[in-house]
Amino acid sequence: QVRLLESGGGSVESVGSLRLSCAASGFAHSKYCMAWIRQAPGKGREEVATLDDDGSTTYVDSVKGRFTISQDNARNTLYLQMSDLKPEDTAMYYCTTEYGTWCPKWVDEYDYWGQGTQVTVSS
Repeated sequence: QVRLLESGGGSVESVGSLRLSCAASGFAHSKYCMAWIRQAPGKGREEVATLDDDGSTTYVDSVKGRFTISQDNARNTLYLQMSDLKPEDTAMYYCTTEYGTWCPKWVDEYDYWGQGTQVTVSS
């Protein structure tokens, strides 16, 4: 069974940095994509960054140039390096995964989720 465990969240001042980590295990197949999805209070879930099985990445426009998604060589840990943080980045951040080469088109299509880690950015 797939298990995802996030860590690294916290409180930081505007323009600060954080690195989120997601320990991933239990995959039954070798091809899977991984992603970071966030949800701010009172808002819907937003796909922040994706890492397809072929190594390609995507980012939501609001974080381009500030966030970087990556994975260790063993594919055991997913990272999200966040720099130049802004108050609007405040949200619960979830690590997600789905089998297949490419990440799903819609957030609701992800079958596996971590418990989330809170990121709070103060101005």
